[in-house]
Amino acid sequence: MTSMRNPVPTAARPAVADVAGEPAVRVTGLGHSYPGQPRPVLHDVSFTAADGELLTIVGPSGTGKSTLLRCLAGLLRPDQGEVCVLGEPVCGVPAGLSMVFQDYSRSLFPWMRVGRNVEFPLRATGVPAAERRERTAESLAAVGLEDARRKYPWQLSGGMQQRVAIARALACRPRILLMDEPFASVDAQTRADLEDLTLAVRDRFGMTILVVTHDIDESVYLSDRVIVLSRPPATVAEQVSVDLPAPRDQITTRSDPRFVHLRTDVAAHIRGDRAS
Repeated sequence: MTSMRNPVPTAARPAVADVAGEPAVRVTGLGHSYPGQPRPVLHDVSFTAADGELLTIVGPSGTGKSTLLRCLAGLLRPDQGEVCVLGEPVCGVPAGLSMVFQDYSRSLFPWMRVGRNVEFPLRATGVPAAERRERTAESLAAVGLEDARRKYPWQLSGGMQQRVAIARALACRPRILLMDEPFASVDAQTRADLEDLTLAVRDRFGMTILVVTHDIDESVYLSDRVIVLSRPPATVAEQVSVDLPAPRDQITTRSDPRFVHLRTDVAAHIRGDRAS
């Protein structure tokens, strides 16, 4: 995969007003239940994400991680609490936000070439043709797929298809990128490549990224801070700051004693072996 570590110009951001002193994302007292379930999935979840911060969200299986992300994206209206994105309460999908899902095979249109897949949300929002082409080329280059524009998704590997999905999200020039277990369906080497791509994308575009993952090592490797959810009804059990040096490297970082300590700390909080 093309290296992404070299400094490059930061892409233009969407015209979304900032509110002085506000974090990029603020979650306050969030709660949600599904009909027919005996207890809430989420209960009093509160945290913030600063501009440019990369957060990962982890927790026991079935703890509501994806539910939380859908509330942040405006795809699900919570029963209680509030989500604010870029200083505005979420009442629908916010401007300046994109989302990457786990199942790339369902998120891409197999009958459209890669370039058209990346352009699709831009067409839907009325972006002029010349700008669509420019954004598509820039986004595909950012994920190392500048030569794949004329191919169909089914002609690409799983990891390359997920990179197309990431490029499509980048083409919208989001301030905030949400990723719901985005690497769970690829092999270990491709997963490592996509983790490094995520870090490179954050460095290049300066966006806030929130990643839901079930992989503890991945959560530590990627993030500035790990949000640990408790068992349902889920609340924030712990927030673990990750002070590993940058740039991160799959071999050097993961062999750092501090990495081992942090992943053990996160695992203990998920298991409930430590007090919040």
